Amino acid sequence: MPKKSAITNAMRMLDSRGIGYEALTFSTDIHSATGVAAELGLPPERVFKTLVALPDTAARGRPLLAVVPGDSELDLKALAQAAGEKKVRMATQREAESLTGLLVGGISVLALLQKRWPAFLDQSAREGAWLIVSAGQRGINLRMTVDDYLAVTQARLVPLARVPASDER
Repeated sequence: MPKKSAITNAMRMLDSRGIGYEALTFSTDIHSATGVAAELGLPPERVFKTLVALPDTAARGRPLLAVVPGDSELDLKALAQAAGEKKVRMATQREAESLTGLLVGGISVLALLQKRWPAFLDQSAREGAWLIVSAGQRGINLRMTVDDYLAVTQARLVPLARVPASDER
């Protein structure tokens, strides 16, 4: 578990802008949004994961950050359409960690604002007043309002999530 006093760069940034949040800590052994939801007793559809995708072109544009509910999968076609790309692919774990400088399980749009990468939030976030997102470090997530998250990240609210194939019947 991270120390209760751990402050991430994302938290410092929110503090400097006067944006309220609640820090939630959990075991650093958990690397999935559904695992975080189970550990904290939260609905998995309110714990969002940040995924890194790359334009699938020879010119390789900037990485894209897609934020979807923990119990959903990213629809790559929907992300490509929202980003104005022909096709996108998921970054590998190595690529995601190398590009962001963050470990998988701790990747956060809030910690990557200085990179100015396009960010997209699944429209299901609007189904509640708040969401849970990574604080930029494994073991710490932040509960904040959807409006504050959208304002600070400038993320576009678009349909991105789909039900995992194993749940389709």
